[in-house]
Amino acid sequence: MSTTSSTAPRTSHPAALDAAALEEWLASPDRPRLLDVRSAAEFTTAHIPGSYNVPLGLLREHRDELRDHLDEDVVLICRSGARAGQAEGLLSATGLDNLHVLSGGVSAWESAGLPLNRGSETWELERQVRLVAGGLVLAGVLASIRLPAAKWVSGAIGAGLTGAALTNSCAMGKALSMLPYNRTGEPSLDSVLRELSAPTA
Repeated sequence: MSTTSSTAPRTSHPAALDAAALEEWLASPDRPRLLDVRSAAEFTTAHIPGSYNVPLGLLREHRDELRDHLDEDVVLICRSGARAGQAEGLLSATGLDNLHVLSGGVSAWESAGLPLNRGSETWELERQVRLVAGGLVLAGVLASIRLPAAKWVSGAIGAGLTGAALTNSCAMGKALSMLPYNRTGEPSLDSVLRELSAPTA
């Protein structure tokens, strides 16, 4: 269990934080927990110092166990804010009311010139989705020159991307996140819970 009391008063920080507001909050005594919900490979490439890697799939599957270790304020982080928003919805459904999202994610933090811990570089998931989706659309168009029905491959990808935008979710991204390339070094639930059980620095 987290060492922070569950009866501690909540802060007045907004649900959505920009990079400057988060930087200021991290310098205060009541600093929040930072949960980075990107894939393990993305996290290794670059992450905000002091953050914990809890990939979205792991969080989705074990949100009830995680809930009991998140008594203090929590800031959810991803590349752009979309996956962090999904994580907020999942954790809110467990009854947590201490959740915040870094608007613009790691991209906004980096653009503000704020520090990142860097490791071996891996393409972020959004970039992988663009590559695969674009490649399938291009393949469908080229194949339709000889096989007209192949144009429906491109149409299906377009429909999928439209649906992803409308629902703020991405089935292709979820599928890609399961590849070994993206799961190298992925934390286990036990390791995440051990880290969260330690007091914040």
